[in-house]
Amino acid sequence: MTTDLTRATAAELADLLGAGSVSSREVTRALLDRTAAVDGAVRSYLHVDEDGALAAADDVDRRRAAGEELHALAGVPIAVKDVMATRGLPTTCGSRILEGWVPPYDATVVRRLREAGMPILGKTNMDEFAMGSSTEHSAFGPSHNPWDLDRIPGGSGGGSSSVVASFQAPLAIGTDTGGSIRQPAAVTGTVGTKPTYGGVSRYGLVALASSLDQAGPCSRTVLDSALLHEVIAGHDPMDSTSVDAPVPAVVEAARRADVSGMRIGIVRELTGEGFQPGVQARFDEAVQHLVDAGAEVVEVSCPSFTYALAAYYLILPSEASSNLAKFDAMRYGLRVTPDGIDAPSAEQVMAATRDAGFGDEVKRRIILGTYALSSGYYDAYYGSAQKVRRLIADDFAAAFETADVLVTPTAPTTAFRLGDKLDDPMAMYLNDIATIPANLAGIPGLSLPSGLADEDGLPAGFQVLAPAMADERLYSVGAALEARLAAAWGGPLLDRAPDLTEVSR
Repeated sequence: MTTDLTRATAAELADLLGAGSVSSREVTRALLDRTAAVDGAVRSYLHVDEDGALAAADDVDRRRAAGEELHALAGVPIAVKDVMATRGLPTTCGSRILEGWVPPYDATVVRRLREAGMPILGKTNMDEFAMGSSTEHSAFGPSHNPWDLDRIPGGSGGGSSSVVASFQAPLAIGTDTGGSIRQPAAVTGTVGTKPTYGGVSRYGLVALASSLDQAGPCSRTVLDSALLHEVIAGHDPMDSTSVDAPVPAVVEAARRADVSGMRIGIVRELTGEGFQPGVQARFDEAVQHLVDAGAEVVEVSCPSFTYALAAYYLILPSEASSNLAKFDAMRYGLRVTPDGIDAPSAEQVMAATRDAGFGDEVKRRIILGTYALSSGYYDAYYGSAQKVRRLIADDFAAAFETADVLVTPTAPTTAFRLGDKLDDPMAMYLNDIATIPANLAGIPGLSLPSGLADEDGLPAGFQVLAPAMADERLYSVGAALEARLAAAWGGPLLDRAPDLTEVSR
């Protein structure tokens, strides 16, 4: 076990805290000091709540000293993506239109973190309203990849992935609408899980696309993701889409890490052509590790996946255009009065506010979604996309008759340079080609690091997909592969990342 508290895993910190070897204040202080040292270069956070985090840590320490029975993760600090409502803390969604808004309530996920006694370190950066794959669409500037500060940390949750990869937090909350937990995990060498749709409450999550959004864990190990998954999951009557069923046994599965006799399905449409050679090579090696661990590999075909990207970029903008209509300058957030008009109408104020408050990508998707939903085009575009969505779900169902889990590379490439795809929306959208199908079907997915690509020495990701509410399978496969890869590497992949303390000086 490491003696550096910032590099300890959440499971290790939980053991130290439970044994009384360290206090939550010491852990929290160490992480805040780390943030002060490196976040000027990484820019993971939009808001750091030093006083609140230390107060929460002190409360846990008092309760533990009094002999109170606490949650296993009590005292382990965490960062939260700035799309989750946090009482008393700013929630901006990476947008000027919500700059300065402080919610009067907590999202259910945040409430469950507080109830577990986990100090919240701050709110992490993101593409505006979760629209993007790089954090370059954040109104407050991009986050940076700790492996190479000139490269993207993924998106939309690049703040959550980079805060974990740069050892500023052992855990973070992300959200995944089309891959925004898994793709950032892939390019930063971390672990990210999208639970089954409805498995984690969406109450208090500022909606992008209501039928696709799902909150989930970001971590450095598969076990840590399972531990956090267990905290935030479960039925919530405040969310009409919440699944009223027991939480899958994810922690038990992660600790067992057994794939013997498991059928691993390789998706023919999501490998090979179009994937960076180094990413594909690491994927192939990871599959062989699973075979060596006793798994059986089968090939499956999901032909409708070819249309997933097109369907997604009709469904998501359509739902986004509806969800973002609430930002009208009348109730909360930014209000801009148009120049040269003495007594502007509500419509004129709304137009001026949305023009000033929304960035280019948000405007692009609102326009696309509004068009797709307009009279005369609804059936041709949105309706057709929903039919493709059904076909994708059917392809998954057929594949899971042959395989217990499906595996793919998480993203087609390693992290690209900041600015390389900013002016090419289609090139940016293609980063989610392997992750989008899971969101369209509502099934769970997990990404873990598969190694460093030969071309650039940057992390590649390995994705595991399971049937709905069979999230525990993700953790069995992920933990088994993680153990074998760490043994081959001689330790965690993040041990090879640059020393950011030197870079930040």
